[in-house]
Amino acid sequence: MPLTARSVLASTLLGADPPELPVAHLVRMAGLFGINPNRARVALSRMVSSGEATTDGAGRYRLAGHLLARQRRQTASRAGRTGPWQGGWHVVVLTAVGDQADVRAGRRRALEAARLGELRLGVWTRPDNLALDLGGPLAGLEGDATRFAATPAGDPGELSRSLWDLEGWAAGARRLMGEMRDAPTTSADDLAPGFVLSAAVLRHLQADPLLPAELLPAGWPGAALRSAYDAYDARYRGVLADWGRRVG
Repeated sequence: MPLTARSVLASTLLGADPPELPVAHLVRMAGLFGINPNRARVALSRMVSSGEATTDGAGRYRLAGHLLARQRRQTASRAGRTGPWQGGWHVVVLTAVGDQADVRAGRRRALEAARLGELRLGVWTRPDNLALDLGGPLAGLEGDATRFAATPAGDPGELSRSLWDLEGWAAGARRLMGEMRDAPTTSADDLAPGFVLSAAVLRHLQADPLLPAELLPAGWPGAALRSAYDAYDARYRGVLADWGRRVG
């Protein structure tokens, strides 16, 4: 399926640090996907109108709103840092009822972004090796949920396997590592497919539940995927920078 102008522009800004780029660069990136300059500029204007980006009026655009929050989660996912674990779990119980479907879907997205798994309807949990910050992905849930600290009575490994498809995530990580290994990153022709592959890896990292090592299957490829992506991203950015100098 062809990428939309908005998805290309948002992903380009999400991959920048800081998440701010000149319009000329954004338009050129959109052009790699057959998106003409006018469509790219219209998409940027719509992103500003919807609060997803801001502009300084001098031709530079910067992420804002939920996309800026998404970039922070993306950065944290790529780092993959966790804290110590002594067996405790976070539990979040949703207390709001009777809301519209879009509100319920928004809560679900927030809980999944915080790497909680749904134990049963309205009850979400995860090991407490990650801080549960209501100022992060869970911002806005303060009046709709109650938090507890708990310790499972049964096997925490079995509980983890019931909450997350760990084998499926591991298989996806190994597949992406193979794709990065085989993907060429030597010329401008490689930029568009490389862009799509990079976005796929970053999405996969955001789905990593970041469990304690004690609860992970043997041979868990989380660290290997992050290392492979760091190397791949460095190669890709080298080609991107060279192309930018030549076409700029």
